[in-house]
Amino acid sequence: MTFRDLAAFRALHHGDRPLLLPNAWDAGSAIAFAAAGFPAVGTTSFGVNASAGRPDAGSASRDATVALVRRIAALDVFVTADIEDGYSDDPEEVAAFVAGLAADGVIGVNLEDSAEGRLVDPALPAAKIAAVKRLAAGVFVNARVDSFWFHEDDTVEAVASRAERYADAGADGIFVPGVTDPATIERLAAVIPLPLNVLVVPGLGLDDLQVLGVRRVSTGSLPYRVAIDAAVDAAEAVRDGRDVPVATSYAESQQRLIAFAERADAARPSGTAR
Repeated sequence: MTFRDLAAFRALHHGDRPLLLPNAWDAGSAIAFAAAGFPAVGTTSFGVNASAGRPDAGSASRDATVALVRRIAALDVFVTADIEDGYSDDPEEVAAFVAGLAADGVIGVNLEDSAEGRLVDPALPAAKIAAVKRLAAGVFVNARVDSFWFHEDDTVEAVASRAERYADAGADGIFVPGVTDPATIERLAAVIPLPLNVLVVPGLGLDDLQVLGVRRVSTGSLPYRVAIDAAVDAAEAVRDGRDVPVATSYAESQQRLIAFAERADAARPSGTAR
């Protein structure tokens, strides 16, 4: 399988269960997700920003996200990128940026319809989506509708209207973060004409979400936040005399990194500097 095959990636959204997409914040987390058998790995703008000590806003994740996806493209997984609002209000600039990511091995992007914590006119993200599909047709555009995330126009009808605009523009999927009510999720899945993506919903497993019509589930920044909590807990356990948590051994972790480095080096074009 080639991990740049849009048809193969689309097919993951139509399996027996929703596609579970873990979101990485650095190469180490992406390598671990791939080693665990996940067929696709996304990035998280929150995790990428937090790793550098920055808040999740203001397009600060752009350069770090580009560096990350270029690094992890060597993995045997589909790679998708969280690119916030595309880092520009110019649709052609967004399209050129996404085309660059595609050249680096990215199969999909999340493109949100908000800026500075507010929804924007849907005409703007629709124009960005159309421009991306013209210039990088092989990229899966997951159009993010932030109505429930920011509690603005958070009705099924309003979200469906935005989703229809994005579908008409060429989007491949619709991501509605922040929706947690099962009945609302089911209604959204019924009226949105593209695969519905939601964040992890406490109390609802993949099978439950499958019944509701969800086709993709993202972990978002959850793994990053859990990892930080676990790291603090490990240090506190040593300090407080509690049992030290069990973890993947140094030897196994090192071997994963060695194997990844060898694969990344083999994938690098001849003559390219490290």
